[in-house]
Amino acid sequence: MDFLSALRISASGLAAERTRVNLAASNLANAESTRGPDGQPYRRLDPVLEAVPFGAELSQAGEPGEAAPLGVRVARVQQDAGPGKRVFSPSHPDADAQGYVTLPNVNPVHEVVNLLSASRAYDANAAAVDTLKTMAQRALDIAR
Repeated sequence: MDFLSALRISASGLAAERTRVNLAASNLANAESTRGPDGQPYRRLDPVLEAVPFGAELSQAGEPGEAAPLGVRVARVQQDAGPGKRVFSPSHPDADAQGYVTLPNVNPVHEVVNLLSASRAYDANAAAVDTLKTMAQRALDIAR
């Protein structure tokens, strides 16, 4: 695998992890939002990631039988269909006739774990990019 292929793979990982961080932050920010544009409580969002093979020229560039290099991308963002938590709060403006308010289905602990995981994966991809840059620079130094 050449430097540019490895760089493209790491760049696709950086983009996917950035989306994970953004969605986890959005979920945390809306953890108490009881009314969205549709009048319903906020629904937590999750990215669905998928592996993406790079072009045919890259898949044929390696040794016979070697797996094609893969990247990753966000296939879609889906809402979690889980139920929200019902809390008794009769004075809340969004309370139903029985006095219960439905809060979003966001668990802050779960979101912080997702945020930390995405942040670590982002850091790992950034370190891979730095390593590739160092390797390319040393290869150019040798060629001089």
